[in-house]
Amino acid sequence: MAGHDHHSGHLSMCLCDAIRLLWSLLLPCLYLSLVLTLLLFLLVMGVRMWLQRSRKARLAQDGSPTVAFFHPYCNAGGGGERVLWCALRAIQNRYPSVSFVVYTGDQGVTGEQILEGARQRFNIRLPRPVTFIFLKSRLLVEASSYPHFTLLGQSIGSMFLGWEALTSFVPDVYVDSMGYAFTLPIFRYLGGCRVGSYVHYPTVSTDMLSVVRERNPRFNNSAHISANPLLSAAKVLYYCSFALIYGLAGSCSDIIMVNSTWTLGHILALWRAPSRTGVVYPPCDVRSFLDISLENEVEGDKLGDKESHSIVSVGQFRPEKDHQLQIKAFRKLLDKNGAGPGGWKSLRLVLIGGCRNQEDEDRVSTLKGLCQDLGVADRVEFKLNIPFEELKRELVDATIGLHTMWNEHFGIGVVECMAAGTIILAHNSGGPKLDIVVPYEGGQTGFLADSEDSYATAMETILALSPSERLEIRKNARQSVDRFSDQEFEASFLSSMEPLMARLRQ
Repeated sequence: MAGHDHHSGHLSMCLCDAIRLLWSLLLPCLYLSLVLTLLLFLLVMGVRMWLQRSRKARLAQDGSPTVAFFHPYCNAGGGGERVLWCALRAIQNRYPSVSFVVYTGDQGVTGEQILEGARQRFNIRLPRPVTFIFLKSRLLVEASSYPHFTLLGQSIGSMFLGWEALTSFVPDVYVDSMGYAFTLPIFRYLGGCRVGSYVHYPTVSTDMLSVVRERNPRFNNSAHISANPLLSAAKVLYYCSFALIYGLAGSCSDIIMVNSTWTLGHILALWRAPSRTGVVYPPCDVRSFLDISLENEVEGDKLGDKESHSIVSVGQFRPEKDHQLQIKAFRKLLDKNGAGPGGWKSLRLVLIGGCRNQEDEDRVSTLKGLCQDLGVADRVEFKLNIPFEELKRELVDATIGLHTMWNEHFGIGVVECMAAGTIILAHNSGGPKLDIVVPYEGGQTGFLADSEDSYATAMETILALSPSERLEIRKNARQSVDRFSDQEFEASFLSSMEPLMARLRQ
């Protein structure tokens, strides 16, 4: 018994010694953490004071507050750029005493050339000049810079790009119009700015997690990862961790505008700020197509002649747009009918879109190679960065408007096709499914598909419709898209921006 007591006492002394040792190690760590936290706080406050002095000096010199838009690819010519220019036009007209700045990463162009490009591509003229801040570090947000951990790399890169923007010019109100959520805390907490955001597409979404969990290979989930359960599990953990940080960054925004019902659901789940979040449908130039007579198209021979149809796709040449699916479905359509007596001898597929960089241009070259491999090169045309008037002519002449992006956040190209009088065939997901290709007063407005076979079958069905049946669908579609007009966007955008702009007048 005495030995047992001695053993217990010895064990107690060992435990006490271990606790004292751990405490002696932990206490310096706690002190060090407190000191580092205090130093970080002082550093942040020092940077904030330095930046605010810069802003106050600018205000004293200029006498007018400034709103800045962060849009590193403002010269790209896509739907996101149309949102930027329409937003600038609306807010300039509403607030004539406010100055405006655009942060862009475009190089080799002048501000005048960028504005001229907006006029040619979108038929948009700004009422007053804007100041362009040309950033030199846009390479940091290029996907090609990060072969692995692309989301994380681009997000960290966007913080450095945002820091370059903030130190180049400190605005009073900052609007991220391109989806770089990690710039929001930088401008809010370091720059002392009021911040807003227009979200086209969540950087990470529950749908992306589902793709990885189900080990489904896609453009953002390579085959070697989807085939390996361990790598797939690791990627799910990576996505979940990133989603948490992404939500914290996005929640810094004072006002949050999203472009569709699909995007709204994901942003509410990730950013958790329902009182500050609302849908602002992007502007679509539907009125530019209203002078096209749908009846005249039916009266002509074009639609009654199977041999002269054209199928038009409008969208930037990005991987998620899935132009390969369009070409392969077109090949299947030709296989269905090309050899028979009812085949279309001059049926064409026209791919219209913008190229942002060399990576996009390389992708177009790859698509042209695919056309060669499938034997459709003589039937597929590529039209890059074309002016608005040429785009309008192509849509007027087209029978079918083609869209194949899975979970497209909205789909401006889809709306333009419907307004122009083409019969839209869109992907059965995202914005087209939830917001755009929906019944209008009980009538059909278009078609949806999700695979090569279903796209080929739908195109065959559309081309087999009678002129009167096509006319009915066209009329429904055109009437339904009026809710996506420039005027509707401007009213919604200005209403959403009012809380931020009201602070400028105080």
